[in-house]
Amino acid sequence: MTVGAIAEIALAAVLLVGGIWLYRRKAPDDGSYGSQGAVILLVVALILFIHGFGLLEYRPSPMELQQ
Repeated sequence: MTVGAIAEIALAAVLLVGGIWLYRRKAPDDGSYGSQGAVILLVVALILFIHGFGLLEYRPSPMELQQ
């Protein structure tokens, strides 16, 4: 893993914790949970995890390499 990938995974972990904290925080007015901002943080963290682990990189199949 490169330093950039490790930093990306670390940032994703921070965003994940922040999203969970924001989602679990009670709203002062009606006592419900959740917010759109928390869901956005969780989605961004998921995308960063996927990209950081290299799951979005293009890996050609052996058949494509023969052409």
